[in-house]
Amino acid sequence: MVLVDVDRIAEQMRVSPFTSLNRFNWATFDDRDHLGDPSRPLRERLRVDAAAHGVTLSNGPIYLLTHLRYLGYNFNPISFYFCYDDSGRLDAVLAEVRNTFGEMRSYWMPPDLAREATPARRWSAAKAMHVSPFMSMAVDYEFSVTPPGTSLVAHMTTTDRHDETAIPDFDATLTLARRPWTAGALHRVLLRHPLMTVKVIAGIHWEALRLWWKGVPFHARPDRAPAAPPTLKEDIAP
Repeated sequence: MVLVDVDRIAEQMRVSPFTSLNRFNWATFDDRDHLGDPSRPLRERLRVDAAAHGVTLSNGPIYLLTHLRYLGYNFNPISFYFCYDDSGRLDAVLAEVRNTFGEMRSYWMPPDLAREATPARRWSAAKAMHVSPFMSMAVDYEFSVTPPGTSLVAHMTTTDRHDETAIPDFDATLTLARRPWTAGALHRVLLRHPLMTVKVIAGIHWEALRLWWKGVPFHARPDRAPAAPPTLKEDIAP
C-alpha cells in the first residue's frame, strides 16, 4: 500500500517513469478510485464528505493510505485518511470502505477521539452498506488504527448489533512497515507485487468460494443501500 499526501499526489507520482496521476501506467493514482467528484481536488471532496457526516476538517496535512491502480485495475476494500490540524495533531480519521458492487461508504472517526493521546484510535460505526454475502447488515464495525509512523496497524472487527457478547464473525488486521517514497523503493515493490489489486480481488473471491463450500449462511444483497450517512456510535474503550 502507499501513503500519499493528498496535496502532493502529482509530485509523488512523478518520482518514477512507471507511476502516473490519472494516466495509464504500471502504477497509477486515479482520482476516480476515491470519494466524490474526481474533477475536484481530493481535499475539497474530503471536506464536503466530512461536513455531511458532521465533521469539520482543519487545513493541516491529510495522508491517504490506499492501493494504486496496477495496469489500469484497482480495488480497495478499505482506504484510510489521516487528517491533521495546523499544529500537527491528528484531527480526524476516515475509513473509506468499498464493495465489489462498485459502492462506497465513509466511516468517520469523530475528532474528539482522533485527538486522544493513545497509541491506537478506536471507534465504532453502524454498518451502512452490504459488503460480503456472508455477513448480515445487522452488525457494527469496530475500528482500531494507529497513526502512520515507522509502522502502522489497522484492526477491524464486526459485532452483532443485537448480541454484543457474540463472537465476531469478521476479524482482520493490517500491519505495515514504512518505506521511503523513492523510485528505487517503488520499483522493488512493483517487481515483488506487479499486480497487487488483482491479487486482492482474487483473494476475496477465493475466500468467498471457501465460505460457500463450507455452507456458511448466505445474505442476499439489499435492493437499496441506505441514503443517510452511517450513525457514529460511542467510542470503544482502549
